[in-house]
This record gives sequence, structure tokens and C-alpha cells, in this order.
Amino acid sequence: MTPYDFKDPDVRRRRFRPIPVRMLVPNVITLLAICAGLTSIRLSIEGRMSLAVYAIVFAAALDGIDGRIARMIKGQSKFGAELDSLADFVNFGVAPALMLYFWQLHELGNAGWIAAMVFAISGGLRLARFNATMDDPNKPAFAANFFTGVPAPAGAITVLLPIYVAFLDLGRWPAALTAAYTLLIAFLMVSRLPVFSGKTKRMRVPPELVLPAFVAVIVFIALLIAYPWHVLSIGTVLYLLALPLGYKSYRDQARAMQATGPSGGEVTSPPSAPTLANLSEPPDDDDDRPGRLH
Repeated sequence: MTPYDFKDPDVRRRRFRPIPVRMLVPNVITLLAICAGLTSIRLSIEGRMSLAVYAIVFAAALDGIDGRIARMIKGQSKFGAELDSLADFVNFGVAPALMLYFWQLHELGNAGWIAAMVFAISGGLRLARFNATMDDPNKPAFAANFFTGVPAPAGAITVLLPIYVAFLDLGRWPAALTAAYTLLIAFLMVSRLPVFSGKTKRMRVPPELVLPAFVAVIVFIALLIAYPWHVLSIGTVLYLLALPLGYKSYRDQARAMQATGPSGGEVTSPPSAPTLANLSEPPDDDDDRPGRLH
């Protein structure tokens, strides 16, 4: 049989196997998130900064549901994982950096552009590290409940705090302070700080609290729509203040594991970042990554 002998039924079945619709749904949501991120860049260029922020928040909301939907309908795929990683870099690395540059950082000239560029690059490095260490067999079991560094969506929402403050009529931060804050968030993204993720926690709502939970969600969405800058500012500040709690929780669990572990091995640091040797190794063709990347 030649490579072009398509009369063979096995060849036809391999080349033209239909793709289930459930595999497409998460990818469509991810593409919508990319559209929102790109639209935020256009809106910031046009000076419509409030709409640009709404677009980023919408992209973050889509990013939070596409992976869960993929797992629910069993629609995970390697293509979806790679597309989601690209979407995260565009939406939560490039878009916020350009928004801040067009809004204020351009006043600093080259220094402002460097701050914006460092943030965007940090987002890409953060995602690359996550992909490289996703299946690290050496990290302890409890580490699966922690991110290493601030995740990209949270970094994008928190780095826009100067814009929220300005829309609250509290005055603009000095451009130098905005640049310093941008670099701080970039550092937190690429740092090895353990950040609580809650991914492995199975949250169950008692039957008597189902309706109150619905009401609470509706109230939160209503507050976000009615008072977006208040909610985003308060949420950002609370998130940053909670980062030391994640670090403390990781250290406590590491000490508990060290005390009770049979080998007595010490676990005192977050999941290790990839070394140059790890990065030089080709990826495993049989890597079966989940459909959600953070």
C-alpha cells in the first residue's frame, strides 16, 4: 500500500474521523475570550478605558469556565490546552500591559514601555513554567492545591488597580508609582510564592443553602455591574493581602508532611521551577495535559 492509497478503509477512518461537538465547545469559549482580550486593546487605543477593563474582566470570566466545561462534558484536548495557554498570554499578559501603557505609562517614555513589556513577558514566562512543571513527580501531593506565583488572570485583574482607583475619583497615581506597581505584580507572577488555588477542593453546598448561594451570586454580579470600580478595587486589595495566607498554609502543610512522613524528607519550598536542563528536553509526545491551563 502506498502513502496515497486512500482506498484502504483504515486510512480513510484515520484521516476523516469526525470530531465530537463536545470537543469544540470549550475551544469556542476560549476563542471568545481571545476576542475579548484583543478588543480590550482596541478600546484602550481609542481611549475607552472603562470598556477595555470590562472586556478584560469578561475574558477572565470566560477563562474561569472553559476548563470546567471541558472537564464536565469530557471535551479536553491537547489542542484546547495549547489554545488556552495562548489565550492567557494574549488576554492577561499582552492586553493589560498595553492598556496601562496607552493609559499612563507612555508618559514615562522608554521606562514606561519597559515596565509594560516586563509585565507581558512575565505573563508568558509564568504560563511556560506552569506547562513545564504541570506533571512534576517530585512535588508533594498537597502542592496540587497551590499555584507557583500569582496566576495570569489574577495578575491581569490586580495590575489594573491604578485604573480602578482613577475611576473612583481618588486621583491618578504618579506614572512612576504605576510603573513600580506593574513591576511588582510582574515579579509576583514569576516568583515561587505559593498561591492558594482551591482547584483540588471539592466544594459542596448543603441543600438548605442552595437558594441563598444563588442569591449571593446574583447580588455579587449586581454589585459588580452597579459598582464595578468599588468591587474590583476592594477585591484586588483583599487578594493581595491574602497572598501571605497562602504562603503560610503551604509552609504549615510542608512542616506537617515533614513531621509525619516516613522518610523524614524536608519539604520547605514551593514546586520547583524548571531548570535549563528541563527546558532543553523535548516535550513528551504522549503528554496528556488537561484542558485548563492557568
